[in-house]
Amino acid sequence: MKINMLYSKIHRATVTNADLDYEGSISIDTALITKAKFFLNQKVDIYNCNNGARFSTYVIAGKAGEICLNGAAARHVQRGDTVIIVAYASIDIKDATKHKPTVVFVDEKNRYKEIRKEKRATKSK
Repeated sequence: MKINMLYSKIHRATVTNADLDYEGSISIDTALITKAKFFLNQKVDIYNCNNGARFSTYVIAGKAGEICLNGAAARHVQRGDTVIIVAYASIDIKDATKHKPTVVFVDEKNRYKEIRKEKRATKSK
């Protein structure tokens, strides 16, 4: 059996732009893509801390410091909003307690501050 678990996230990034005319996706600074262990075209969930919107899109390469929501996703954010960008992975349930997700922390200009491995999952009692 498999279970969906947090794989990686970029925590509290700042939206630098919202481009309604682009065909879709989220443009992310390539250095942050690497640090978060994201893949180009990977599905990610976006959680907007300002308005509570939660939606999915896919990753494309952006410029340094860029967090830009494109296409329809641009309707869910405004420049300056704080977002959490999350990817999940399907993990064999017997490996779930060994899995440690990656969390990338950034400053208000989306510059890398710290990578932290989250605590391992524990079984609920």
